[in-house]
Amino acid sequence: MIPIVDITVRADDFELGRLLEELPQIHVELERIVPLQDSIIPLFWTSNGKRNEVISILEQSPLTEEVRYLTEDGKRQLFEVRWSADVNGLIQSMVETNARLLEGESIGEGWDFRLQFPSHDELKRFRDSCTEKEIPIILRRIYNPHFPTEGNAMTAEQHEAILTAYERGYFDVPRGTSLSELAGVYGISDSAYSQRLRRGISSLIYSTMVKR
Repeated sequence: MIPIVDITVRADDFELGRLLEELPQIHVELERIVPLQDSIIPLFWTSNGKRNEVISILEQSPLTEEVRYLTEDGKRQLFEVRWSADVNGLIQSMVETNARLLEGESIGEGWDFRLQFPSHDELKRFRDSCTEKEIPIILRRIYNPHFPTEGNAMTAEQHEAILTAYERGYFDVPRGTSLSELAGVYGISDSAYSQRLRRGISSLIYSTMVKR
């Protein structure tokens, strides 16, 4: 099975922690992290922070090769940073174990991440790697999603959740809406909407790409 975990780490255990230290009021939402052969590229949104301040702080890191401001959506600003392959800590552990970032955001003086691993062996390698690097991790949740069977077809609620997310630009880059805004449409929590959306997408993938 493919494990997914929700973890919390300290601010300074992730390279973007510099922003949280210098700008305590800022909020950061990670869009994705792209590992390349000679660099690592995170794409992320910031709110409650000025563009020039964010760029200046990011450029102070010796690992930063380039900072690009991409766009804004009225409340948030989208940035792309190119780090050298020498970036260590949590990022290195993620790259070494082929972890996929599903969600990530700042929470005061730390970070919440949702990561997907190819296998439980890779998850164990990740935890061992973080222990070796003395990166304390709070494991909040672990679960094992699976493809639905024929008897577990997409529900009407899941179908509606996917359609609404698509129509409102949730799958666009940059995103046209947030998980919180979508959840508000149905009067449910972010977590409940996220689960509904993921299960619906899982059913969609199974029925269109997996099932023979």
